[in-house]
Amino acid sequence: MEALTFLIDFSTPLVADTSVVINLIATGCAPAIVRALPGRLVVVDTVPAELDMGRRRGRDNADRLNELVDAKLVEIVSLGDVAMQHFSALVIGSAAATLDDGEAATIAYAVEQAGTAFIDERKATRICADRYPELHVGCTVDILVHPDMQRLLGREALADGIFNALQAGRMRVFPHHIEQVIGLIGYERVASCHSLPRSVRLSPQTQLTRPF
Repeated sequence: MEALTFLIDFSTPLVADTSVVINLIATGCAPAIVRALPGRLVVVDTVPAELDMGRRRGRDNADRLNELVDAKLVEIVSLGDVAMQHFSALVIGSAAATLDDGEAATIAYAVEQAGTAFIDERKATRICADRYPELHVGCTVDILVHPDMQRLLGREALADGIFNALQAGRMRVFPHHIEQVIGLIGYERVASCHSLPRSVRLSPQTQLTRPF
């Protein structure tokens, strides 16, 4: 697999949405993953605000993000004037044509800075393709299956991290990544990953590897 172009450009920011931050934290090896990235990982200030809301449900993702920020692995950024215009356009309108604040802010900042937006929602990806066809868009799995990750982390550690993200983070996997993800974590672990499509979890290969 060739390196994806938006993960070999050192000059532009990699902008992570809330779901991507949650998934990276859920891997259990977020610091190592972020260090392996070729570019600067940033999150817009709406992301920690959204993570703070999870505290009332006993989630500590806000604290884990703060640790990454304190270690200077992640930078918190704010929208500029141009990004605010894009943000408004993405949150005002019909439900079918708008996004939540975190996704909208992530995309708006990436557009303003000519960076890469990392989002895990199909709707957000579709809207990006329609409105910002020149914008580089990736997802959590794009980061995790990048060849440099396996080289730097090791196949076993990477596979465990992906499995953790699927279980604890309920990471979404787009259809074009399903085969790669299964190849890394193994069919014997697929059945317990409920964020994967039911058809995949109940496939004949998965059933044959389930313990009885």
